Amino acid sequence: MTAALDPSGRLPSVFTVPGTSSFTEFLSAAAPHLLPGQRPLPQGVGVDARVVAGGIPHATTIVAIAAEGGVVMAGDRRATMGNLIASRDIEKVYAADASSLVGIAGTAGVGIELTRLFQVELEHYEKIEGTRLSLDGKANRLATMIRGNLALALQGLAVVPLFAGFDLDAADPARAARIFSFDVTGGRYEEVGYDAIGSGALFAKAALKKRFRPGITVDEAVRLSVEALYDAADDDTATGGPDLTRRIFPVVMTATREGTRRLTDEEAGAIAEQVVGGRHANPGG
Repeated sequence: MTAALDPSGRLPSVFTVPGTSSFTEFLSAAAPHLLPGQRPLPQGVGVDARVVAGGIPHATTIVAIAAEGGVVMAGDRRATMGNLIASRDIEKVYAADASSLVGIAGTAGVGIELTRLFQVELEHYEKIEGTRLSLDGKANRLATMIRGNLALALQGLAVVPLFAGFDLDAADPARAARIFSFDVTGGRYEEVGYDAIGSGALFAKAALKKRFRPGITVDEAVRLSVEALYDAADDDTATGGPDLTRRIFPVVMTATREGTRRLTDEEAGAIAEQVVGGRHANPGG
């Protein structure tokens, strides 16, 4: 680490002096080389972004839906490497903390690392400040972290997350379920009702546009998220549909006032089988 032990064996002052509530800022002072966006690439890598993008696993489609009393986020399980399937069971949706969710699209390895750093960032803030960060504050922190990865993004290692959560401080409970999207420069945008990211986002959003309505329940939103991912997989080769043979189903999570919850494989599988069964009778949905 940059801030190594001194000859006496004591930790350097950066570890012992009260400082910032941002773990990312602390890490940039203590060990900046551990930040995803500040790691040097091997010589010759990044000359052609198309070569980099084609040789590294990429995560694909994530959808988020704001429902009555909570938000739902779901992601397919496929990662691609050019025209090849790199993984059939990657996980792209995570709990950021007790009331929010984050899903990743783009370079899989960088995205997973960024997600873990974001989880530590939120936990570190709560321990230092003695209070939780607001939902807007969490979205702003994530935007800053994405901006820090811009150099790698311009070399083909882009990560674009989707962030959603239940706003415990919302004055209007009907507007407590909120969704935020981002771009590679760290731009932050609040979405209304639903959103999708990744290679299958165009098709998933088209499905959501037809079926979403304000005030749907969390259970209805869970079913709708699986439907949208099915439609994305139907038209996008990089998005994986429910795999009934291998028993691989979308990762579906909810965030409500009670906390975050991931549907079990049995629950997600039952919904996926219902969707597939319904499409046998009506392939167009």
